Amino acid sequence: MSFPISYEIIYSKRKSVAIQIRPDGQVIVRAPYGCPRSFINSFIHQKADWIVKHSAENKQRYEKQVQLKKDRPTLSDAQRRRYIETARSIFTQKAAYYARLMGVTYGRISIREQKTRWGSCSSKGNLNFNWRLIFAPEEVVDYIVVHELAHRKEMNHSRAFYNVVASVLPDYKVQEKWLKENGEKLWNCV
Repeated sequence: MSFPISYEIIYSKRKSVAIQIRPDGQVIVRAPYGCPRSFINSFIHQKADWIVKHSAENKQRYEKQVQLKKDRPTLSDAQRRRYIETARSIFTQKAAYYARLMGVTYGRISIREQKTRWGSCSSKGNLNFNWRLIFAPEEVVDYIVVHELAHRKEMNHSRAFYNVVASVLPDYKVQEKWLKENGEKLWNCV
């Protein structure tokens, strides 16, 4: 008997079973070593409606992004360098300003074109920012900088972390909402 949902299993030193749906709709099951296949099949069966829905949504979004990428004009190296240098200047100034305001330090700043993140903060305090944010409203750029610097106080996304963000930008949820609604446009503006 074939199983109705195809999936890949990745075993590791974890304590629970989790389902991951990749951007292309592929279903990954992460399970502890020794977890019986019958348990995994039962788990998948229980979550089948959720899996089918999210897998289809992810696959549709992924195919749309692939098409948009094909339609997007290619940037020249000179254009890309110009955008990266503009972003470096903006993020360097904003990080210095907000770090003083928040009483935190940070390491180096890198400007990248991350596919799934607008910014990140390493455990060593190095900051990474996506250069495409230069096309977002300034308030959104401020939010990303404050968000990453807040990780210098809380290396998680707990309530305490968001309290740090809110202490600097009380209306940060407006910027989060803007990014969720318009983030894809930043990828397609150049």
